[in-house]
Amino acid sequence: MLDLREVDETQIAVVGGKGAHLGALSRIEGIPVPGGFCVTTNAFRRIVTGAPSIEDLLDQLSRSDPDDRDAIRTLSARMRRTIEGIALPDDLAAAITGALARHGEQAAYAVRSSATAEDLPTASFAGQQDTYLNIMGPTAILQHVSRCWASLFTERAVTYRRRNGIDHRTVHMAVVVQRMVLPDAAGILFTADPVTGNRKVATVDAGFGLGEALVSGLVNPDVFKVRDGEVVARTIAAKQRAVHALPAGGTQERTVDSQRQEQPALTDAQAVQLAHLGRRIEAHFGRPQDIEWCLADDGFQIVQSRPITTLFPVPETDDEENRVYVSVGHQQMMTDPMKPLGLSVWKLTAMAPMTEAGGRLWVDATRALTTPTSRTGLLDLVGRGDPLTRDALETVLERDDFVPLLPDREPGEPPAGGKPAPIETDPAIVTRLIERSEASIADLRRDIGTKSGPALSDFLLEAFTEHKRVLSDPLSIQVIMAGMEATWWLNDKLHEWLGEKNAADTLTLSAPGNVTSEMGLALLDVADVIRPHPEVVAFLRNVEDDGFLDELAKLPGGPEARDAIETYLDRYGMRCAGEIDITRPRWRERPSTLVPAILDNVRNFGPGAAERRFEEGRKEAEKKEQDVLTRLRSLPGGESKAEETKRMIDRVRTFIGYREYPKYDIVSRLFVYKQALLEEAGRLVRAGVLREQEDVFYLTFQELQEVTRSNRVDDRLLQQRKEAFRSYDALTPPRVLTSDGETLNGAYRRDDVPDGALIGLPVSGGTVEGRARVILDMAQADLEAGDILVTAYTDPSWSPLFVGIAGLVTEVGGLMTHGAVIAREYGLPAVVGVDQATRLIRDGQRIRVHGTDGYIEILS
Repeated sequence: MLDLREVDETQIAVVGGKGAHLGALSRIEGIPVPGGFCVTTNAFRRIVTGAPSIEDLLDQLSRSDPDDRDAIRTLSARMRRTIEGIALPDDLAAAITGALARHGEQAAYAVRSSATAEDLPTASFAGQQDTYLNIMGPTAILQHVSRCWASLFTERAVTYRRRNGIDHRTVHMAVVVQRMVLPDAAGILFTADPVTGNRKVATVDAGFGLGEALVSGLVNPDVFKVRDGEVVARTIAAKQRAVHALPAGGTQERTVDSQRQEQPALTDAQAVQLAHLGRRIEAHFGRPQDIEWCLADDGFQIVQSRPITTLFPVPETDDEENRVYVSVGHQQMMTDPMKPLGLSVWKLTAMAPMTEAGGRLWVDATRALTTPTSRTGLLDLVGRGDPLTRDALETVLERDDFVPLLPDREPGEPPAGGKPAPIETDPAIVTRLIERSEASIADLRRDIGTKSGPALSDFLLEAFTEHKRVLSDPLSIQVIMAGMEATWWLNDKLHEWLGEKNAADTLTLSAPGNVTSEMGLALLDVADVIRPHPEVVAFLRNVEDDGFLDELAKLPGGPEARDAIETYLDRYGMRCAGEIDITRPRWRERPSTLVPAILDNVRNFGPGAAERRFEEGRKEAEKKEQDVLTRLRSLPGGESKAEETKRMIDRVRTFIGYREYPKYDIVSRLFVYKQALLEEAGRLVRAGVLREQEDVFYLTFQELQEVTRSNRVDDRLLQQRKEAFRSYDALTPPRVLTSDGETLNGAYRRDDVPDGALIGLPVSGGTVEGRARVILDMAQADLEAGDILVTAYTDPSWSPLFVGIAGLVTEVGGLMTHGAVIAREYGLPAVVGVDQATRLIRDGQRIRVHGTDGYIEILS
């Protein structure tokens, strides 16, 4: 036994997360915590290891499918019955009753489960194990200690651990036995707003009686929002029921007197006082807290505190200034978390300074929002690509005090940089840029092969400089902007003159030189090689690992099929989903990812489909061009309008394809870096520095530099990074994040769509109806002709699927992001930025995508 005041947060292995936090709370000056003691995890281990049947049940639980609820329910129930049926050894029972005697044997107690994987910064496990209130007498308390042990294996706790990758054998249970508070009111205090994430707003939920009425959802609570020492908002609920302690033990639900139901459970002054206590607790633990409290005899008692694990982290800064951050992931079509090596390499090679939080990258947009001219420019640029990000930024800016607006520079002072001179519409410019890029990458491949150890790190820093030089080439940026500006001009002017919506979508069909659309068409050519060989097709249907190419060559037609796939990988094998993260497995490393798309192409297309599709798109664009020019000439001033439009059509078709090339350049370089870094990691594994090669992914590049010099690594740091990455994976990043922790995703301010329609951003015109295929992993694709792909986001690696679908819906995206560009190239109606599309649209439903007007109708 350990008294709570003997415990602190370093003793989780002994007293569990809840016990450790309660012990730490009891040590904070001025924080009132009811007294009590902990039955340590040693007692639990002693009970469990004494029952051989438990080991067998643990084996079965570890092998169970986390989605097989029936199996988990059955095994969990057997485990609980087994543990509750074990008699406590006499010495253990005596130790518990002795502790009770010291704290008051006849008092009422709360008996609380406290697991070692509970109330952690990365996984709260809130509500996963059991708590018993108002337990009286040694016999009842001993019985409820056993019940708490057994609650480690509730169905919800087992499932939670399985889904969070936590081994059941590594988790042990302590039990907190704590003096019971019989409160007038109780509830929850969040030291950060749990809805908006705002760290400066504390939220108090309050009700009458015990807090169980709120936790169980029996009543709606009163809600107080407290900021800077005052209540800034309150909602007083009609509290019809309350839970109270019974004199003989246990609890009872009662009806609240009608005259009292709508009275506040707390005064404003009490809510402010409680928030002040919360700030002291938060300061001690160093992160926002979810705190259970009771109010008895006009004094607060704190009965629990745990980290709030659902808040998105805030970038660290060295000042207290207000800041506004814009998500890089939403622009790069990769909102998943990145591992530390991926984050650091991207930051070292990016054109703009970036910060990180929650395993994602952010750009600090604060400075650009401080003057009228730069604010307008940023909002216009962001709004063209993603109206939701613009709306989120405007929501922050509506609060005039968060980012104060300063005057523009003096009229006579020239703007920094200045606008570059326009470039001619000359395809040779694009050719030269690509040739320069290819030569630079060839040099990189040649030179990196001789480097290892510290010399490799030094070489890579020089390579990153070259990387940024190529990316920031003013001519390259001019070409990209020329294509985008021509697109905007055509859409704006042809809508103004002809009433045409998104005319550039058709005018850019099969534009030359788009390396991403070429990648999708090239996989159709691979299918052409494979289709005539039924044994190859049958073999590919059963591929389960990435070593299949050697086996493939042994079949009739296999050598040709293997050569076609290898040739494709030589050109595009550096690509993969989430490719901005250097640590993600590339197609060259995991070629089985491509097999479903190849088989879909074999099934859904005939020979020569790639050339045929490209030619059909080119002819449709030509036809659209002639139609537009003819109609323009019939207008007043039509010859001038037609002449200007023709120049813009030529310009967009010359330059728009290059829009995809810089990303191809980046990913090509990342793969070269990765291969060299993995080779270096292999050397460190052979030297006994790293346990496994991919541990290198959990070091930043700068840390890896030091490891290559010292041949030493901090294993605890690697473990912490792995745990943090798992926790980040459960978070959804917002489009905009403030230094207060507020998360904003924006909204579409539209009333021109049918009731029930899902609203998004129109990025590729046309209307299509078909079966929705909700696919989150390209390797799981199984598409039929006419299907509509619904997914969270698409980066260039998804392009091979685009040739076989009829339409596209994504949760993330903008007008000029890769999915939108390729959808227009292939003539696919597409709507992106559809909030929660993969949840609101079910796989197999029939939907209609309105790509011109930006909404989706669910038909069945």
